[in-house]
Amino acid sequence: MIPTQTPDTQRTRKAPDLFESPDFYDLDDLLTDEHKLIRSTMREFVKREISPIIEDCAERAHFPYEIVRKFGEIGAFGPTIPTEYGGGGLDYIAYGLIMQEIERGDSGMRSTASVQGSLVMFPIYEFGSEAQRQKYLPKLASGEWLGCFGLTEPDHGSNPGGMRSTLRDAGDHYVLNGSKMWISNSPKADVAVVWAKDDNGRIKGVIVEKGMEGFSAPEIHGKWSLRASITGELVFDNVKIPKENVLPGKDGLGAPLKCLDSARYGIAWGALGAAMDCYDTARRYALERHQFGKPIASFQLVQKKLSEMLTEITKGQLLVLRLGQLKNAGKATTAQVSMAKRNNVEIALNIAREARQILGGMGITNDYPIMRHMMNLESVVTYEGTHDIHLLILGQEITGIQAFK
Repeated sequence: MIPTQTPDTQRTRKAPDLFESPDFYDLDDLLTDEHKLIRSTMREFVKREISPIIEDCAERAHFPYEIVRKFGEIGAFGPTIPTEYGGGGLDYIAYGLIMQEIERGDSGMRSTASVQGSLVMFPIYEFGSEAQRQKYLPKLASGEWLGCFGLTEPDHGSNPGGMRSTLRDAGDHYVLNGSKMWISNSPKADVAVVWAKDDNGRIKGVIVEKGMEGFSAPEIHGKWSLRASITGELVFDNVKIPKENVLPGKDGLGAPLKCLDSARYGIAWGALGAAMDCYDTARRYALERHQFGKPIASFQLVQKKLSEMLTEITKGQLLVLRLGQLKNAGKATTAQVSMAKRNNVEIALNIAREARQILGGMGITNDYPIMRHMMNLESVVTYEGTHDIHLLILGQEITGIQAFK
């Protein structure tokens, strides 16, 4: 039961994690038993390992680094990577459900997991040599190593092709110079997959290891969003990169963009988790909170809010489930992923704001997760492609005309 308060009680208790996910269209009937087992396992993990600490971590802007090993142990890193490299060998619906459950706990925690899996392990597996796969993937999968992904620069966010970071051929090695900005995991990362332009202006991916001379990753402070996640820069000052650290399988801008498609897919599922948590919290609170002699859930406007939340969540569930089927079949397009990411983050933000209103003043406190979700989602709506850029990706698909060049 959600604790309610009177003016005489002190705000000393956090609401217990009683989360139950909505499934208004019986979508569980379309999942396999393995999918449901994976989801329930991850849900219990979140209730046990994330929910009890996350409000304190967010309040103190503290990244609980111990979660990295725990994510590795439960298989949250690289679930779709083959088992021979330490991954889970799972399909994309299982991956989506894992991201949904983690972000139900916190967007920052999901960022940690999805960067590791989609932006570090994925390019090493997809574009790396067999030696690179054997060296890096098992340690990343287990959580022994943490990784980050360096594409965004201080002056080039939505236009990554304009990057200024350079990779100069120096004979028996490369020399990397430049900087990257807004990099999740970077201050704690052991390895970074970084994108830079070679002598011919061609974008290449390289694996940079902690401790390489001239490589630093200062932390970014003062965030009001993703406060339990750690974010920083990547700075390269004449860093010597061994030639065996270059990803040989693909170069050009299409390589990092393919990584972003994988990450955006996980975000589309993850944002639903945050939306579900806000909805479930608001529904429980509305049934327990009394005004004018009856629960506020009995009032028409509250029922309207809850009905609209459930409708949007159900639509979002249908969107990502079908997208997962397309991913499994190798048919999902960038535009389809953009639609799901943009839609589901937008509805999650709207649901968080409506849920906050149902809780009134209590909605802004850390007794409940809603304000934290709302602040986190303000980052999620921007990273991995802004809300507006995803609209333009869809616009290009519809019209055949690229509007952002």
